[in-house]
Amino acid sequence: MSVVLITAVFAALLALVLGVALGFFREFFAVEQDPLEARIREALPGANCGACGFPGCDGYARAAASGQAGAGACSVGGRAVAEKIAALLGTSADAAEPAIMVLACQGSGEHAPLKGEYTGVPSCRGAKLSAGGTKLCAWGCLGFGDCAAACKFGALSMGEDGLPRIDREKCTGCKLCAAECPQQLLRETPRGLEGAMPRCSNRSPVKSMVIKTCKRGCIKCELCVKNCPEQCIAMDNGIPRVDYSKCVSCGICVEKCPTKVMKLLVKQENGAVARTA
Repeated sequence: MSVVLITAVFAALLALVLGVALGFFREFFAVEQDPLEARIREALPGANCGACGFPGCDGYARAAASGQAGAGACSVGGRAVAEKIAALLGTSADAAEPAIMVLACQGSGEHAPLKGEYTGVPSCRGAKLSAGGTKLCAWGCLGFGDCAAACKFGALSMGEDGLPRIDREKCTGCKLCAAECPQQLLRETPRGLEGAMPRCSNRSPVKSMVIKTCKRGCIKCELCVKNCPEQCIAMDNGIPRVDYSKCVSCGICVEKCPTKVMKLLVKQENGAVARTA
């Protein structure tokens, strides 16, 4: 009994000594936080997504307070947060243009055949590393939802066709999904941008191979280029590239594309979302 009592007393004294020591060292080595940094941190949404280019909201608050970052780097907070931080910094609210992510692929299970049955790690990155992908199209969406799992805002979900669905209202353009996609299929696009966009990433120059691997693949026919009245489309490494400074959203390229690769972007009209195609 005495051994148990002595052990208990010794443990209690040791805990007391360690507690006092920890408290002393915490106070002795404490780094005083800049009050401005603390106020900036409070103004941020706390997503810690890293889209600003800094390691989380703490990193951005520290950089903004020290003059290493502007007031508008937080794409998640948008204009409202930029104005709050600008007021704290005494600068202008140079908010980044609001963006949204767009999927540059239409290779659903219906349109893009599988190479075979995949039994490996159920992730896009795992399938890419172990089997070079699961579909005949080497450029297509692998469909395991790594992008959806990475999204911190609930803006991405996997559809029944095996492709990710993007909720425009929830998407902040943070690019976390793009960083997780081994196929690099998610593209950052300004929310207010109008015009046509190629929804395909198949760069194979062989038309027959494109048709074999995906019914919604670009077959390099260049009908979009030849029929554009504004001459704002050119082929770039096997994919149509649109000059949005010239595009007027006429939709002719969408009508002429035999595999329905070209799609008109969603317009923003008075803050409301309206699909044009």
